Amino acid sequence: MARRLSPWRLAVPLVLALAGLLAVVTANTARGTDLRSERRTDLADLVRAQARRVQAAEGDLQRLRAQVDALTAARGAADSRVAAAASVGDGLAPGAGLTPMRGPGVLVTLDDAHRDPGAPLPAGVTPDDVVVHQQDLQAVVNALWAGGAEGVAVMDQRLVSTSAVRCVGNTLVLQGRVYSPPYRVAAVGDPARLRAALDAAPDVQTYRQWVDAVGLGYQVSEDRALGLPAYTGALALTHARAAR
Repeated sequence: MARRLSPWRLAVPLVLALAGLLAVVTANTARGTDLRSERRTDLADLVRAQARRVQAAEGDLQRLRAQVDALTAARGAADSRVAAAASVGDGLAPGAGLTPMRGPGVLVTLDDAHRDPGAPLPAGVTPDDVVVHQQDLQAVVNALWAGGAEGVAVMDQRLVSTSAVRCVGNTLVLQGRVYSPPYRVAAVGDPARLRAALDAAPDVQTYRQWVDAVGLGYQVSEDRALGLPAYTGALALTHARAAR
């Protein structure tokens, strides 16, 4: 009786032939490079690389500013018009956030909820509800400005008219730098007015409800000699629209 051929006897040679063909094609395409590493882009690494570029560019900016200041001072000594323009600029610098500031104020700290690994979330709560979001930081910043803040800083950076508080995932990207929680927002001004503005802001009230519900971090403290750094980034305005 003739033996029946097992399907595996036919499939194995076919699979081996296809595997060999795939190896040859891959080798010819890669030509010694790692195709997988080229095609898989790690977003976190990309953000960190961009942050390093921004830091290097800021160093170049500071050196160029120092040269401009030195040339302006030298020119101003010989030209009264340059000296007058420099004096006007120096007078506007504090209001624009270009000089350090120190005075009484408040420090607001926001943080993700600290939970035990693997612990189940309460009913109706999603992982998105236990982290600080862009709108939470923006609500605090807006409330502090509304409360009469003379200057505001987020983490180690001073906010100016062109600053934008933006979050990517659970990290903050501010003026090219990347930060992780806890987030610190400092404001110089009347502490009583600043606290009252925070308490009255609807979006801050909503955030505080989630503080009680899921354990998000929220702390407000006063400081009689709070220091804010000067803004050191670029000043060029690239996009603007007239207010109606």
